[in-house]
Amino acid sequence: MAMPRLSVNRRQACLAASTLLAGCSRDEGGVLRFWAMGREGLVASELLRGFEAEHPGVRVKVETLPWLSAHEKLLTAFAGDATPDIAQLGNTWLPEFQQLGALEPLEPWIAQSALPADDYFPGIWATNLAGGQRVGLPWYVDTRLLFVRHDLLARAGWPQMPQTWDDWRGCLAALRRSGVAAPLLLPTNEFEPLLALALQQGDELLREGGRYGNFRSNGFQKALNFYLERFAAGDAPGITNNQISNLWQEFGRGSFAFYLSGPWNIGEFKRRMPPELADSWSTAELPGPDPKQGFGASVAGGASLGIFKRSRHKALAWQLIEYLSRPSVQLQFYRLTGDLPPRLSTWQQPLPEGGTLEQDRHAAAFHRQLQRARATPAVPEWERIVQEMQLEAARAVHRHTPVPEAAAALDARVDALLEKRRWMLARHST
Repeated sequence: MAMPRLSVNRRQACLAASTLLAGCSRDEGGVLRFWAMGREGLVASELLRGFEAEHPGVRVKVETLPWLSAHEKLLTAFAGDATPDIAQLGNTWLPEFQQLGALEPLEPWIAQSALPADDYFPGIWATNLAGGQRVGLPWYVDTRLLFVRHDLLARAGWPQMPQTWDDWRGCLAALRRSGVAAPLLLPTNEFEPLLALALQQGDELLREGGRYGNFRSNGFQKALNFYLERFAAGDAPGITNNQISNLWQEFGRGSFAFYLSGPWNIGEFKRRMPPELADSWSTAELPGPDPKQGFGASVAGGASLGIFKRSRHKALAWQLIEYLSRPSVQLQFYRLTGDLPPRLSTWQQPLPEGGTLEQDRHAAAFHRQLQRARATPAVPEWERIVQEMQLEAARAVHRHTPVPEAAAALDARVDALLEKRRWMLARHST
């Protein structure tokens, strides 16, 4: 079969990659500086032994950064011309570092690699595109769904997990009638629950190319109304997670039946829940607003690997990214950290204990939810925007603010945050 002709841009990308990769043999020795965060940084050295064995004379020097200070340290390193060769980056950081010109565009490298885009969860793959450039490759993925006490649901007359918002309302009411006073835990100091509900709508969260907030849209107001309704109906207590003395103990006691959280809690619940309740809880996808669609979308999160433009070992850094992207290495990474892999083929790798990750009782719902995960707007201000969303939602919970008023207040705050972006875009277009 004849090979398809490449477009001019693609041919140029491939030529650039060939030129870059041609330097690999001259770049085999030396030290690669790799910055990673939290638990990932602590296990990275063990994960990289195989890479160093394949590249004699190469050493990967890992520096572990605390998540709370990592963003600031990366910015300081960029300002001081002291960036590492490669770093773990939160997906919401990519637009900021791309705008600064700190990161190497990866399309030329991907064009010459064996990393197929269709082997990644689509929503996660989309998070790596910032300013029209792909500047990161997913390292691990994250989304939000429900941790569920199925035994409490069955006792309340719901043997099956509700798939729609209407069914969820009915299930929550039945749980309250069965004696679970506030069956849904939605900590008011977390933005992810409301964000996930908003991503289930057709309306974008920002409008005009990320210049203005779009929180007065019908879609966001529908999501905010459903969120606030849970507190007004008594389904969720208006508390922060800091007001819960022991999350796992309360879940085991049956104080609540639903908790919206991420994959790191699989291991925590396995360790901390009473053994006799091991079969009483699991994970489930988020119900959606459309009865025709069933389960809904959620957040596309996680962290990616990026190469800094100032690296003198870019070809070798790309080889490291390719190594960390192998399904066998991703599975080893999962076993070391509990972080979920971004490649679909990794989920089909056999596990030592039998079966695959795709079939795992607690991970399978994440696999399904990740296929419906949606990327958030790729603007540098996004982390500040979601914090404003969380603060405004918390105010609305406690002050019983009408939805249109809360949405308008949030738009005003977000428009102020985006003022500099509008100025920069206007200046760029003239």
